[in-house]
Amino acid sequence: MEFIKVAILGIIQGITEWLPISSTGHLILADEFIHLGGSEEFKYLFTVVVQLGSILAVIVLYWSTLNPFKRDRSERNRCLTLWAKVLVASIPAGVVGILIDDIVDEKLSTWPVIAAALFVYGVLYIIIEKKLRIKVRIKDTESVSYMDALKLGVFQMLALIPGTSRSGSTILGGMLLGFDRTVAAKFSFFMAIPVMAGASLLRLLRSGFALTGEEWGLLLSGTLVSFLVSLVVIRKLVDFVRTHDFSGFGVYRIILSILIVLYFTVL
Repeated sequence: MEFIKVAILGIIQGITEWLPISSTGHLILADEFIHLGGSEEFKYLFTVVVQLGSILAVIVLYWSTLNPFKRDRSERNRCLTLWAKVLVASIPAGVVGILIDDIVDEKLSTWPVIAAALFVYGVLYIIIEKKLRIKVRIKDTESVSYMDALKLGVFQMLALIPGTSRSGSTILGGMLLGFDRTVAAKFSFFMAIPVMAGASLLRLLRSGFALTGEEWGLLLSGTLVSFLVSLVVIRKLVDFVRTHDFSGFGVYRIILSILIVLYFTVL
């Protein structure tokens, strides 16, 4: 039964990590209904480490772009420059994430914070998409400057609050900075790799890797499902952002936030 639960959570992670609707928020809320077994520490560890499956999907799908060991020198240099920009973009979330990790665990991973973040960002999605018209100046990843990357990293930092959405913050942040939609989406995928890998490693180190055989099995199973689902979702999202805006996700977030408040206060 526990393996069925982690498979469901892996599906939720694989879908919501890349859509602008908050994977962490959905996983925390899903546990209200699924009730994954084990300690609270293991459940939180699972919600963080299962993200490794999602970033592995990015590496597999974009290996030709991300491979730093290419034989052609110009291609290799281009790839290393991209990685340098990605690492610069990871600095704000990496530094602040380490400083406030305990606060996120103890104070912010609650339904009121998640509901508020879902609602506020939902409204912002609609306003940004319907009211603002930003001139596109960055039409490929090579045109992203180090300052652009750092600014985008600040938007990613905002996603440390559960319920905000890392992909939503960075993609819309990129659009506000003048990124083409597709470029913003792809660079957002690349930015996820060091941040999510670092968060997973930090969580494993804090746990001392002290997991039972069953817990390791559950963790690996959820990660595998997340990887397989992410392979599909990433492709679909790139196609989606070419011809659609995010206002629909904004409506979804607002409705979900209202349902969360009703569930925890009325039902």
